[in-house]
Amino acid sequence: MLTIFLFSVVIISLSGVMMPGPLFAMMVVKSYRASTSGALIALGHAVIEIPLMFLIYFGFANFFKLTPLQILIGVIGGVILIYIGINMLRAREIIVEEGKDLPYGSFIGGIITTAVNPYFFLWWASIGSALIIKSTAFGLMGFVLFMVTHWLCDFAWLSGISLIIHRTHHLWSKRIHKAIFSLCGLFLVGFGIWFIGSVII
Repeated sequence: MLTIFLFSVVIISLSGVMMPGPLFAMMVVKSYRASTSGALIALGHAVIEIPLMFLIYFGFANFFKLTPLQILIGVIGGVILIYIGINMLRAREIIVEEGKDLPYGSFIGGIITTAVNPYFFLWWASIGSALIIKSTAFGLMGFVLFMVTHWLCDFAWLSGISLIIHRTHHLWSKRIHKAIFSLCGLFLVGFGIWFIGSVII
């Protein structure tokens, strides 16, 4: 039944989006300034994710399993994440002390952290493609409903956590703020190193 399938999509989608990753780290940092950061990051995420869903729907899932492509995304993506993480570490003082922000908005941050994450593409080439194949049993409408349901899970989670962070951040001391920014920056640097190491070793 379509209802049961969509329920499974919700469970699987939430289990994926709730796992800490570059997108989550970006959301935490950007939510410090605006309650809508999670929603904008989810929209940026969709810029990469929705076309990818269509590519898989039309049979390009195996393309994302190609080793040369995974190496390319892993190395380039890793370098970019390391760069973003270092910039985040350098900017933590002025963000907390002077109320300034990173040089890019939440929407762009969502696009960048999605596009440079090789495991995002690997998830779609495996688990995601299996779900898309199942959705086709219900016709084009099944695929569209799958796509909307999956993205709404991303949107709800990122928006909800972003709102909570924004509304409670005034309760944190500056030391806690700086610690959170430092952890997020180190988190991105760590992911970048891991991405590069996982494709060249």
